[in-house]
Amino acid sequence: MNKFTVKLSDVAKTDFFEYIYHIIEVYKAPATAAKHYSDLIKEFRKLECDADIYQIQTQEYFQKFGINVRRVNYKKMSIIYTIHGSMVLIHRIVAASIITMT
Repeated sequence: MNKFTVKLSDVAKTDFFEYIYHIIEVYKAPATAAKHYSDLIKEFRKLECDADIYQIQTQEYFQKFGINVRRVNYKKMSIIYTIHGSMVLIHRIVAASIITMT
């Protein structure tokens, strides 16, 4: 079993905190935001062991992130990442609905 170090890009950090802030401010649901925060951290930790099991994405949308781009979904969000040796770099955390299937 591989062991990876997970890093978030600056853009992914912004995505993460904007997502949590959105739940707090728009939906007025701080408890839900705390749960989503905790669950996303758990998803990142799962990638420490399982990053290489997810399918490589070939859709055009993913090509801007480089080669061998993968994604894992959390609720209606997609965590987009690449693997570089023993490091997982999370590029974005976006709504899955914005990913086009072209």
